[in-house]
Amino acid sequence: MPIDTLVRQRPSDLHDLIDVELPRTEWLRIDQNVIDLFAQATGDHQWIHVDADRAASGPYGRTIAHGYLSLSLVGPLFARVLEIEQASMVVNYGLEKVRFPAPLPVDTRVRLLSRITSVAEVAGGVQIVVNTALEAEGTSKPVCVADAVYRYFD
Repeated sequence: MPIDTLVRQRPSDLHDLIDVELPRTEWLRIDQNVIDLFAQATGDHQWIHVDADRAASGPYGRTIAHGYLSLSLVGPLFARVLEIEQASMVVNYGLEKVRFPAPLPVDTRVRLLSRITSVAEVAGGVQIVVNTALEAEGTSKPVCVADAVYRYFD
């Protein structure tokens, strides 16, 4: 089921979203192919991620996604949550307080939960800080939490 993307006209309209729980994204399955492609792109071929036979006897009973793969999903998933129609550009400005509280096992579905915690004026637009959590289906802890910083320009 598709989410209802929040739409605002201008970057300055983001002030009214401080401390509002934003829509949750749709579930996204992370399969072995996604993990293998990430390993190929980053050169991180640690067995816990790419060797299903060895991982079966490891601590999680199967392969798990790279923590940075989980983190890399934050930006694209957040882009599905919020649209600013008159923004000339959106810049991923950085991250704060990144943690990986739980592993992300292969073939698990994830979705993004997010809340804007601050909006500040910057030259030509606004900067927002978004508290994000990547929730994995069937787990009690998120697999990634981070405060993502974005800049939306007029």
